[in-house]
Amino acid sequence: MTNLHLLAADTPDLEVIAAAVQDGIFQIGQTRFDAEGRSFTLRLSRYMHESSAPMRIESGLRFDGVLKVRSQGVAQDKAEAYAVVLNLKFEETDSPAGQINLTLAGGGVIQIEVEAIDVTLADIGEPRKTKNFPAHDG
Repeated sequence: MTNLHLLAADTPDLEVIAAAVQDGIFQIGQTRFDAEGRSFTLRLSRYMHESSAPMRIESGLRFDGVLKVRSQGVAQDKAEAYAVVLNLKFEETDSPAGQINLTLAGGGVIQIEVEAIDVTLADIGEPRKTKNFPAHDG
């Protein structure tokens, strides 16, 4: 199976990355906002929805052209806590600028204010089997 390396420059591209990172798990302390470099990154254990067997792979998710990062319902003081990605969604404010909302299970959201959509997802290493797989209502 080939590792993913996806780039998003518009809303349809971002929707592809959103589908790929859904159910990804990351530690709150594994997020980094580089104000000088205008980037926000996180390392996550991505559930491989594209695999027929339950698999996970370590992945990097990078947002460029970042102006500001805020969060709601995210325990920033608990760096060891884990969060699960539900969705990524872009809300345009002043084209091409806007806000990317990284929605988390449990109601948290990380709001990433960007100059434009510029997001990269890259798998790192080899896939591994997992006994835990997502179960969605509906």
